[in-house]
Amino acid sequence: MENQKYPIGIQDFAKLREENYVYVDKTKYIYQMLQGAYYFLSRPRRFGKSLLVNTLYYLFEGRKDLFKGLWIEEKIEWKKHPIIKFDFSELDFEKNLEKTIKERLFEIAKNYNVTLTKTTAKSLFRELIMELSKIEKVVILVDEYDKPIGDFLEKGKMELAIKNRDILKRFYSTLKGLDAHIRFFFLTGITKFAKVSIFSDLNNLDDLTLHPDFGELLGYTQTELEFYFPEKLKEIASNLNLSYADFSQEVKLWYNGYNFLGKEKVYNPFSMLRFLSNRRFANFWFETGTPSLLINLLRKRRVFDVDNVVIGDDLIGSFSLENINQSTLLYQTGYLTIKEDLGEGYVLTYPNLEVKKSMFRYLLNGFSYVSEAYSVVYYIEQSLLKRDFELLKQQLNVLFGSIPADIFEKEVESYYHAIIFLTFQLLGYKMQAEVRTSKGRIDAVLEYNNAVFLFEFKVNKTPEIALKQIKDKQYFEKYLQPNKEIYLIGVNCYEKEIKEILHEKYQ
Repeated sequence: MENQKYPIGIQDFAKLREENYVYVDKTKYIYQMLQGAYYFLSRPRRFGKSLLVNTLYYLFEGRKDLFKGLWIEEKIEWKKHPIIKFDFSELDFEKNLEKTIKERLFEIAKNYNVTLTKTTAKSLFRELIMELSKIEKVVILVDEYDKPIGDFLEKGKMELAIKNRDILKRFYSTLKGLDAHIRFFFLTGITKFAKVSIFSDLNNLDDLTLHPDFGELLGYTQTELEFYFPEKLKEIASNLNLSYADFSQEVKLWYNGYNFLGKEKVYNPFSMLRFLSNRRFANFWFETGTPSLLINLLRKRRVFDVDNVVIGDDLIGSFSLENINQSTLLYQTGYLTIKEDLGEGYVLTYPNLEVKKSMFRYLLNGFSYVSEAYSVVYYIEQSLLKRDFELLKQQLNVLFGSIPADIFEKEVESYYHAIIFLTFQLLGYKMQAEVRTSKGRIDAVLEYNNAVFLFEFKVNKTPEIALKQIKDKQYFEKYLQPNKEIYLIGVNCYEKEIKEILHEKYQ
């Protein structure tokens, strides 16, 4: 088993099986799906949705040979069905989605020697289903259904996103009333967009996204990880000079934590496979692309602390183009996951350290307008180690210096708070913004090793005034502990710059 190869980025089930790549057997869940007919599944990127669609494709092609040794091999009758498969990641819909869909329908019809006579995408879709069902009941597989909407939304082209949503709404409405001709329908993507007809017209559509029986359908459970990669895990633990128990905890901290209300939390398979291949703890999620829409939205709304947010169950599974909810977007794109089920809502949190670091890095780059702020962060860490507050001021000003001037016309102090909060969170320190005490609210508190740093920001006021406020309101009282250093730090901010930092060590 350990001689097998890791299927990083491989979405073709046949290639994976024929060329001896590792396949974590999910066919028990697929068997459960076969007991029904209409399904939708939403999962974040890099979770194996395309591989699942492709696996279903070969199953309905009747390719029993590819499933040799898997759980499902002898559990079903292997029958070949006509398949209508759409993968919107492979289709060129930039100019005309309707035309692209029609071209794909004609291509599928040609493969089955079927002649289509209708003219619209909707009527062609219906005609193709009716013709193919003369052979056998039809299977319809749609991968990345939301890409024609999401791509334009990401580019800020809202009109085109709405236009494509409406085209897809008409297209999927074809399926209503065709139950007798359809054996299986599966639709998957990152986002569940509101007002796409499929979710209202098909009242028998099962949404598996938070179904407790399918929480482990995609991703790796701890049990699966240890069953399929035991020797590799032991090898990496040994190379890192960690006991296996400590190593396992570190792996969980970095990569586990996605909760889809199943029996277990799961690992993102892409990150896990990259970790096994590279044999080191690293941030592989960050390398897969910047979520521009999300970062721009959070920056515009001045939101930088998104942990432990509460969202209603009506919002977690439905995304509206007309009224974008940032928590829905954070959840559906995989930056937050379910921490607690409240019955009619959920508490959301970061799934793991990798995603948390990615989010802080994206946000710091976005808020500071610096393309890669991480090098600055390194020097900020050095300033704290050395208690060099002049160096701290210099490095923070590197971040502030790139921010457009008009940003500071409103909510100036909050913007300084955001940059500093994100910087220290990215370093992995315990950083809290606007911490309440019995006598007021501290702008920022940083806890690092055996030290606590209390920050008070003032715009165009002396740092002495800021420092006096900390002392007068005794913000330090709740942090008094033996052998813990406490630093009181007053900061004067003005015109995109920290002008002065004044600090005192509390005695």
